[in-house]
Amino acid sequence: MCNKWLVLWSLWACQFVRQPTLPVLVSNGVLRGSVAPDGSHFRYSGIPYAVAPKRFAAPRPEPTWRGVFEATEEHIRCPQRIGKSLLVGQEDCLTLNVYTPITQQKSLPVMVFIHGGGFYDGSGTASIFGPHHLVSHEIILVTINYRLNIQGFACLGIKDAPGNAGMKDQVAALRWVNKNIKAFGGDPDNVTIFGESAGAGSVSLHILSPMSKGLFHKAIIQSGSSTAPWSMQFRPLFMTSLLTKVMGYKTEDAHELYKILMEKSDGELIITRVPRKEGNVIISECLYVPCIEKQIDGEEPFLTELPHDILRKGTYNKVPIMIGSNSHEGYLFAALENDTTIPKIDFEKSLPKDLVILDKETRVEVARKLQEFYVRGEKPSRENILEWARFHGEIYFTYPVLEETMLYLETNSEPVYSYLFKYSGNRNFIKLLSGKPFSTAPGATHADELLYLFSQHFLGTLFESKMVDRMTTMWTNFAKYGNPTPKQTELLPLQWPPTTKTSLHTFGIDSELSIEPLWNHESLKYIRQIYSKYRRRDTRD
Repeated sequence: MCNKWLVLWSLWACQFVRQPTLPVLVSNGVLRGSVAPDGSHFRYSGIPYAVAPKRFAAPRPEPTWRGVFEATEEHIRCPQRIGKSLLVGQEDCLTLNVYTPITQQKSLPVMVFIHGGGFYDGSGTASIFGPHHLVSHEIILVTINYRLNIQGFACLGIKDAPGNAGMKDQVAALRWVNKNIKAFGGDPDNVTIFGESAGAGSVSLHILSPMSKGLFHKAIIQSGSSTAPWSMQFRPLFMTSLLTKVMGYKTEDAHELYKILMEKSDGELIITRVPRKEGNVIISECLYVPCIEKQIDGEEPFLTELPHDILRKGTYNKVPIMIGSNSHEGYLFAALENDTTIPKIDFEKSLPKDLVILDKETRVEVARKLQEFYVRGEKPSRENILEWARFHGEIYFTYPVLEETMLYLETNSEPVYSYLFKYSGNRNFIKLLSGKPFSTAPGATHADELLYLFSQHFLGTLFESKMVDRMTTMWTNFAKYGNPTPKQTELLPLQWPPTTKTSLHTFGIDSELSIEPLWNHESLKYIRQIYSKYRRRDTRD
């Protein structure tokens, strides 16, 4: 009897004992990963893909080593703040994770995921972005870390801090994948980049950047856009001066700002908080984000023109694209407001920073009309929070995604697949954790779709196997074939057609699949009308 219990205990304990993979030779040297506890895939975690030589500078090529590097560290993240004062993360954070199915197949499609977090927090950790559901479809998944906040996005326009260090980190990761993914059984000529929120804004920017040309072949943009106001830094010297002003300095000189920032610790740079302007919404707190760079001798720029201008001209990397949003993006952001900020929210003060309406009377009228659309002219309150949450979602997420979609239809010869994720189920964790009234409201909020694409150590499928299978099948079909529904099946009974100029539709993803109008609210049409007149044309003023 004792022997039987010993065998059972040994089998149970085996899942916690690391089983190493065979060594893999990459450009850094030899590395070794581990077999997933359930035996479903190989995981190679914490692989250094580049080195950040100093703050704000572009990354240098990957480090090398002798011997065998144990690629098993799963919880690396770049420096960031948790709560009001807790600093987490490490400076040498430019790492990525590779997950491969246990298969003899070669030249597998590769999916590279870029995490969101407003460009100021987040990581590629398997705790949240676990690979199990995706790699079961015979693809290779890569998740990455990149520098965040002021350290990744100080944009001083000088040689020591030209801007977009975080985006250049992402390019370095894509270059490493291009150079090394074959060693893991991946196809460097079939790479799909995908991301959500700031990660989606990043994907959109890679489509625009000459720096990223040839490093990917398809793109999936989830609830974000390079045309969103929170994806672009306006007046970057002024924006940096806001941070140093809180620290007690008053200057907008690029070299003085650089000297101040270099003298500060990670904690001082990241924990110091620029106060939000009274009356504005929480999304306005995304301050240090990508920027338009100056041409500087010896520095390769990531972006030198406004995204909207590049998209309009069609001078970008043309690839097949999937792009969409969730039906109620704003629930999450309204839930983050509190009893102090809610009574002060003002539609005029909450207009995005990429709208320039100089005439006060016109600005007041635009705000009045938006307030009428969303809350019938009432003041935002706890009682109408679901209604003004739609303002958060539409003007900051849904509209930019639709605008980017329309620009692709004018200038991209490759197919564009639009979607609207509406499903509400047991894995809509973001909505559920937002509390009432959001948790019981219909639809999906910002980031809810991620729980149907990625696995988590602490969660099973929660009786949502069908939607997990449906979402991961469509996403990996696109990575494999450039088409999310190459054929009708029991799981995917409706084929998803590309959106075109003559058929402006989106693919509704819910318990039932559907084809719906691309522009589904009059408020969105009004926002588009406003932007056609008042879109900001310069990042310097």
